Amino acid sequence: MDDVKVTLSEKEMPTSWYNIQADLPRPLDPVIHPGTKKPIGPQDLAPIFPMGLIMQEVSQERWIEIPEEVLDIYKLWRPTPLQRAYRLEKLLDTPARIYYKNESISPPGSHKPNTAVAQAYYNKKEGVKRLATETGAGQWGSALAFGCNLFGIKCTVYMVKISYQQKPYRKSLMHSWGAEVYPSPTDKTNAGRKILQDTPDSLGSLGIAISEAVEDAATHEDTKYSLGSVLNHVLLHQTIIGLEAKKQMEKLNEYPDIVISCIGGGSNFAGISFPFLMDKLQGKKKDLRAIAVEPTACPTLTKGLYTYDFGDTAGLTPLLKMYTLGHTFVPEKIHAGGLRYHGDAPLVCLLYDEKVIEAVAYPQIPVFDASVMFARSEGIVPAPETAHGIKCAIDEALKCKKTGEKKVILFNFSGHGHFDMQAYDDYFDGKLKDYEYPAEKVKEALKHIPKI
Repeated sequence: MDDVKVTLSEKEMPTSWYNIQADLPRPLDPVIHPGTKKPIGPQDLAPIFPMGLIMQEVSQERWIEIPEEVLDIYKLWRPTPLQRAYRLEKLLDTPARIYYKNESISPPGSHKPNTAVAQAYYNKKEGVKRLATETGAGQWGSALAFGCNLFGIKCTVYMVKISYQQKPYRKSLMHSWGAEVYPSPTDKTNAGRKILQDTPDSLGSLGIAISEAVEDAATHEDTKYSLGSVLNHVLLHQTIIGLEAKKQMEKLNEYPDIVISCIGGGSNFAGISFPFLMDKLQGKKKDLRAIAVEPTACPTLTKGLYTYDFGDTAGLTPLLKMYTLGHTFVPEKIHAGGLRYHGDAPLVCLLYDEKVIEAVAYPQIPVFDASVMFARSEGIVPAPETAHGIKCAIDEALKCKKTGEKKVILFNFSGHGHFDMQAYDDYFDGKLKDYEYPAEKVKEALKHIPKI
């Protein structure tokens, strides 16, 4: 057996993020103001974001330098290892070579602090005192609490209520880093109060939690809003994952045939795939496949409509061109809370619409089957979100077993499942159910999409 892990020294860590906007097959559609229905400019976003991040949002520059202060904090856990899943390969009896980028070693246990630290830095630089955000499974909330703590900024997190109930230790983690955490919908915002009035037993959704966090930021002068996925600058910060992976694979004289990641809003998928997709978009690796994996309970790419929609439930955010299930969509209470979002990042959606990338959806029981197989072969218990990518990697490796092809498969191990053990208990106790989101419910939600 060759080396299991490929590591980089701190000196080999990338010093710039990759901006895929420089290489897109066509420009992104403009972001639309929810009131005027006209394209928005940087000043329209200034009430909720610092100008440093707004300029990254619209930048067409291919490379954006990572500030020294951010790089210094990244070194707490970066560069992360690239690992070969030898034991999984042996178990599957596949000729495929399976690699995973292990983002679970960060202090919060996921890929999320790659952007949380950067966002806290840019806000601190512009004198912001507090950040408000939403979180699904709690990975983003804990990452932002971590980042804010390091830069001395207050942090308020609106956590989707069902995840708040299912994952109490994520809340404890956020408290450990000094954040205040509320189960969303709350009675602290107009958006939350309206939802509770209409649906008193609401389990919440990312769209609802976003509405609360945006309203909080917009109504407090010292507060800005922070988002853990979807927006261009968030995806930009995550590209350090794929940039490191590229360097590590070069050391092995390898290059992936297939790059895989789960997708909720898109930052995890973008982080691992965009640096490789740069080669595909520039005509160097035309056969590269990139597969985004989502739950059948929230099938945004595979069943959604490509159109303008709000990023939140209350209709407070600008309108984004994306694949959407409708901003009023409330998903089933599956355990992959970080994937329960009605839309996807405009950058990812454009690439899917242009057929540069692929998407697949799985029910949660086969996903947990794959997750346990990985845990029992490779030793790490994955987060339920991460397990979606693992399921796809296993499926692709089994296809290689049938064809005899020695493909190189790379997936992003975006986070561990140490705070998700209730999900595993439910799986082992046979309490999990598979949800296929009904087509009629999608049609109903799509009726509420704004006309542009």
